[in-house]
Amino acid sequence: MNDVIETDVLIVGAGPIGLFAVFELGLLDIRAHLVDILPKAGGQCSELYPEKPIYDIPGFPIVTGQGLVENLEKQIEPFHPTFHFGEMVESLTPTCVDGGPRFKITTDNGKTFDVKSVMIAAGGGSFQPKRPPIAGIDAYEGKSVFYAVRKMEEYRGRDIVIVGGGDSALDWTLNLQPIAKRLTLVHRRDDFRAAPHSVNAMRELVGAGNMDLIIGQTSKLTGADGQLSSVTIKTNDGTEKEVACDRLIPFFGLTMKLGPVANWGLNLHENLVPVDTEKFETNVPGIFAVGDINHYPGKLKLILSGFHEAALAAQKVHRYVYPDKKLTFQYTTSSTSLQKKLGVA
Repeated sequence: MNDVIETDVLIVGAGPIGLFAVFELGLLDIRAHLVDILPKAGGQCSELYPEKPIYDIPGFPIVTGQGLVENLEKQIEPFHPTFHFGEMVESLTPTCVDGGPRFKITTDNGKTFDVKSVMIAAGGGSFQPKRPPIAGIDAYEGKSVFYAVRKMEEYRGRDIVIVGGGDSALDWTLNLQPIAKRLTLVHRRDDFRAAPHSVNAMRELVGAGNMDLIIGQTSKLTGADGQLSSVTIKTNDGTEKEVACDRLIPFFGLTMKLGPVANWGLNLHENLVPVDTEKFETNVPGIFAVGDINHYPGKLKLILSGFHEAALAAQKVHRYVYPDKKLTFQYTTSSTSLQKKLGVA
């Protein structure tokens, strides 16, 4: 049985709003862990438009999505948050203690959290992998078909087929090739969206005979009881190739879904979570929603709006974490205690 992780707040989502929530909570001596289904921090900014310029962040005439994320990561370093990447929160169970809210939360990776408050900062919902249009693939999912790599050692000595042409497909091709029995990369065309240096490294491995590249599409899966034995690739010239495979990893992109949050007993409005505008708390005391996932009259889906929401939500979270402690508002520009927390005094 896994040990229960106790912390003050669990933040669901490690995009810009979730990251800034760490800062606001940290100023109030509130510890936070973050869970995100993506393999790194940044949410949509890092996953969908890392190089896209953003023009409406106060104080930054122009900043890229990735640049904003990196600045936020640096800003929260003094508070040492703990990240749990590649995981999705599955269940939430209220466990009221001493009259105050408390929650038991589990992830799809088997972790259990015991927290006093939850802050949902999941953007438009959780990123879910797009399933490739292959007949019968659901019978193999979670057994020999996976949409993310969580433990590399589970792929050692395997016949691996990776499908895709973006950064995720190429990064995992290069990482898994050294430990695979044989690795085959499949892409529908001989043109890749991934970083050029990754593509060049992949082509060098193919040229040296250390892996295979097939231009085409996966058309058939063969196996039994959820375990693959081979996949059939239909190439662009119409021929078919059968490739030994006991691990298939398709990278067909991501889609946004509200996910398990929909089953937490929260009021919903068109797949968004209604909140008040004083503290951005949901209908369940102790559960807050900030950023694009929430709804209230006049809501603007802007990053700067999410920053404001996280700051006010943190004030109410303090009451749950420290019910007997009076909160005195302070400015970082003049408060010595806050500056010490930030390591600048």
